[in-house]
Amino acid sequence: MQTPVSAKDKKSFIQWFLNHYQLKKRESVWILNYIVNHQRLLDNVHFVREAKFCPRGLIMTSHCSDEVPFRFYKKQLVTTDAEKAFHEIRMNQHDPLYIQLNFQKSYRNIFYAAVLVENPFLPNDYFITKKDQDWAKWLLEKTIYDYQRTSIRKKIDQALDERDQESFIELTGRLHKLNSINSNQPF
Repeated sequence: MQTPVSAKDKKSFIQWFLNHYQLKKRESVWILNYIVNHQRLLDNVHFVREAKFCPRGLIMTSHCSDEVPFRFYKKQLVTTDAEKAFHEIRMNQHDPLYIQLNFQKSYRNIFYAAVLVENPFLPNDYFITKKDQDWAKWLLEKTIYDYQRTSIRKKIDQALDERDQESFIELTGRLHKLNSINSNQPF
């Protein structure tokens, strides 16, 4: 379980961010300054990655990033109009607001990491692509095959050492069957 980030830490981070980065839209600066100066709103602000999945998500970007300059998400609606977003934020200060800030190397920034919380609205399979799933399946199958093959070979060696012809024949048959089942695999 993640510990909540204090309003004081969020305020300090926003002030630090505004002093170190220039945002693509000047209205973004106004919104962040408004948030800093309103405790109730600051209490309901959460910094996350992929804010587009949140019920009320705000994405703001600095000049050093190639991402979109500004997006505000409210349920299924999306706007690039910062004034509309500001009005909605101002009128609904008691509702949670999830903010994503895009700036150069944000994923490595310790100040940003200190205020980031896990996004509870991310789909379960968001970070897993079909290619990743196929790769994981292949790796699992190969690992099982390698383990079974090694195990059977050790038993075959043991049967040879003990001159146990019956076990040897049975084990080589199992090894042959295992290899034929996996003959069409790329490993």
